[in-house]
Amino acid sequence: MTDCIFCKIIKGEIRAYKIYEDEYCIAFLDINPLNPGHSLVVPKLHVENILDADDETVSAVFRAVKRVSRLLLDKLKASGVNVLHNAGREANQEVMHFHVHVIPRYDPHDLKLTDWWRSNVKKLDLEEIYRRIVS
Repeated sequence: MTDCIFCKIIKGEIRAYKIYEDEYCIAFLDINPLNPGHSLVVPKLHVENILDADDETVSAVFRAVKRVSRLLLDKLKASGVNVLHNAGREANQEVMHFHVHVIPRYDPHDLKLTDWWRSNVKKLDLEEIYRRIVS
């Protein structure tokens, strides 16, 4: 799909802070993070959401979600993660390419997921977070 921003990231046409990649998926930092380290796990195969993906793609994505979750816990010293997928516009899916949000949590009160669309992260230094994760 030529106009899909995630397909362009996968092809290397748009720069992203990639923190994980395997044969089937990539993971990169969200540019509008809810918390430091908020990442997206995306299959390399373009499908709209989990409902359109075959079982192998779903399995590959969630294996990557587990690896990215562990990476964020280890490298950023998060104490937990939220894993979220929005399937369809009615569920607030904005990019129509299957992706899963992995949101590190540092404190039970650092973020209300009811405030999902209002990021509480201001001027987050993605470069610094990226260096901490990949080092």
